[in-house]
Amino acid sequence: MTTKRLGFFSRLLDNATAAERYRLVTEQIVQAEKVGFDSTWIAQHHFHEAEGGLPSPFVFLAHVAARTSRIRLGTGVITLPMENPVRVAEDAAVLDLLSGGRLEVGLGTGATPASFEAFGLQASQRGEIFGRYYQTVLDAWRGRRLGHDENHLYPAAPHLIDRVWQATFSVAGGIRAGQAGDGLMLSRTQPRPADDPDATLSDIQHPVIDAYLAALPPGRTPRILGSRTLFVADDRKEALRYAEIGLNAALDRFIASGHKVRGRTLADLIAAFDVHIGTPDEVIESLQADTALSRATDLVFQVHSIDPPHPLILRSLELVADKVAPALGWPGRTVEPRLAVVAG
Repeated sequence: MTTKRLGFFSRLLDNATAAERYRLVTEQIVQAEKVGFDSTWIAQHHFHEAEGGLPSPFVFLAHVAARTSRIRLGTGVITLPMENPVRVAEDAAVLDLLSGGRLEVGLGTGATPASFEAFGLQASQRGEIFGRYYQTVLDAWRGRRLGHDENHLYPAAPHLIDRVWQATFSVAGGIRAGQAGDGLMLSRTQPRPADDPDATLSDIQHPVIDAYLAALPPGRTPRILGSRTLFVADDRKEALRYAEIGLNAALDRFIASGHKVRGRTLADLIAAFDVHIGTPDEVIESLQADTALSRATDLVFQVHSIDPPHPLILRSLELVADKVAPALGWPGRTVEPRLAVVAG
């Protein structure tokens, strides 16, 4: 079995004020580092409190960097068409220095059409804008001239080119990420094709992975991030109770974004949202059946859209690290050696 890296993902959706959300997720990331997770990933969303709690990932990750020492810090993702690409390149370079070289840069086109209008854009433009801005970010990191002859990125950051990830739902996106030599970010769920409503998430994502690998330049090491929703608990009934609350709360937005739901039972919702839930043994069995996830180099787990209380998220992280992830190919948490104290 291929060794995997383990990540924790958050959209900062804890049921609290914005300030409290940021505090709680910081604690969750500290817990993830404590139990051995390799990376943490933060989503960016503008305007919509119920959809995502953070418009400024670089600012938040700078705060997290000061509270952690080892865990890698990822953006999952920066919605690049809504940003100034030179500022993205600058902010990433500064954050990478402040964090001791721990930044991973996930980029995407954005998936919430209504958000684009506030930035003077149409959602239909996002693919074309992403392509232009992506190239500007890379040019800045490469040290190329930005406008005037004297304009070159400071601080320099050519190393960040090797830490870019692209998020996509499509085969075309997989090809684009592969040709660039970037990492591929796969979603925790996505709408099923109209001509194949019974397709599994793996059915949809295998062709994306195949296209990515076929397009990857020779000698370039694949990086495939498989994001999944899971909530691991000591008690199955407790896990299902919170799943019923969270999934029903997210259902209307889920359907509005193009997803189909066969029915309103909890089993229907768990299947539609592609959720893995229960005790460690139950979650292991569920994830082992996810054949696309078995091809990932990075296992990245989130609790959304279940959104259990903070203490149960902390416990879920511990159970994932101790029981679930090792069964999927993660080598387990590293125990830091203790220094011997010699009496003098």
